Amino acid sequence: MFSRRTAWSLAPNALARALEAHRRANRELLDLTASNPTEAGLQYESAAILNALADPSALRYRPQPKGLISARTAVAEYYRELSCVPSGRGPQRQSSGPGEIEVPDVESIVLTVSTSEAYSFVFRLLCDVGDEVLVPSPSYPLFEFLAGLHDVRLVPYSLLYDQGWHVDVHSLESALTGQSRAIILVHPNNPTGSYIKPGERERLNNLCAAHRLALVADEVFLDYLVGENPDCTAASAGKDSGAIPPQNFSFAFNRDVLTFTLSGISKISGLPQMKLAWIAGSGPAEPVRAALSRLEVIADTYLSLSAPIQHAAPVLLAQRHGIRLQLLARVRTNLAELDRQLGGQTLCCRLAVEGGWYVILRVPVTHTDEQLAIRLLEERNVLVQPGYFYDFRKDGYPVLSLITPEAEFKEGTRRILEFVIGNL
Repeated sequence: MFSRRTAWSLAPNALARALEAHRRANRELLDLTASNPTEAGLQYESAAILNALADPSALRYRPQPKGLISARTAVAEYYRELSCVPSGRGPQRQSSGPGEIEVPDVESIVLTVSTSEAYSFVFRLLCDVGDEVLVPSPSYPLFEFLAGLHDVRLVPYSLLYDQGWHVDVHSLESALTGQSRAIILVHPNNPTGSYIKPGERERLNNLCAAHRLALVADEVFLDYLVGENPDCTAASAGKDSGAIPPQNFSFAFNRDVLTFTLSGISKISGLPQMKLAWIAGSGPAEPVRAALSRLEVIADTYLSLSAPIQHAAPVLLAQRHGIRLQLLARVRTNLAELDRQLGGQTLCCRLAVEGGWYVILRVPVTHTDEQLAIRLLEERNVLVQPGYFYDFRKDGYPVLSLITPEAEFKEGTRRILEFVIGNL
């Protein structure tokens, strides 16, 4: 009766069962997996947000497949700010050394309700049944479901760790076949927190040009530059001020090959409930024109983004300034606390973090990561994510959220280290 693409195993895993039992028992829980910014104790401009949602213009139905001009203009302004191009009329580009930075304009932007829907649009645009898309490993587990629902085959390529994360370009190139259609980049990656380096970008562009592939860059965490990437900090002076990433940092400015940059206000403005995301197309003129024409038809078929959210888009995007500073302060405070605690012992360490909201611990392997997570929950009342959730192939890599409230993070990490060291 049901399609094979939905033949998932729906039984809860062992950690989910343990967590449900823990909550039913109403026990203390230090949740170091927090990913919902609206539950993280942030200060929002509530009146401005609610007033924007009450715009009377939302009572009129005026469908525009790519999204309302006012909303797309707000997205274009976001990229103009990233490129340091002043607002106002005139050419949307800025001289930058021998070349120029072209800022995405409203016609190169397609609005969606989420980055998940944006992936759906891009998969429909690029892939027939059975075609392949290359994805980083480790990375976010949602890709498997999104690809499966569109009959697209995922092919992993490796991220390697050596004093920082790097794309294994050799493994990526070896994975290419005649069915390959696109390379997905997560910039910065979730959970590794690693950005694509300039040299990697060049090699990826060359690969895509040689094999007629598109780049799909997921940049939902782009603005959260922590500052441990020397390629980034030099160009974004003043990391503690919450400076925006440097010019050309976003793949929305990538002009060498057909590129689709995905982002949205879920992370940028800390508003996942408002459901506003987008695709920004860039690259050589003719492929971009053809891609956007087809994306417009796909978007017109769904017409899924609500009018109140589109009319409120300028205000919702403006929230990013205050939210970003709050979250960056939280992330950096928690990282500093973790480093302080790690400095008191030699058995555990953490991996480098360049951006995003997560940190990966490296602990001695005395259990599988799932067993470790369950024992931490049951014996220390601390919830962490096991590394295998993100396709880590080895144990010993629990993942922690850096947007956890500071006091909870401090106590939770103390209990983790106490448990790990005490069980050796």
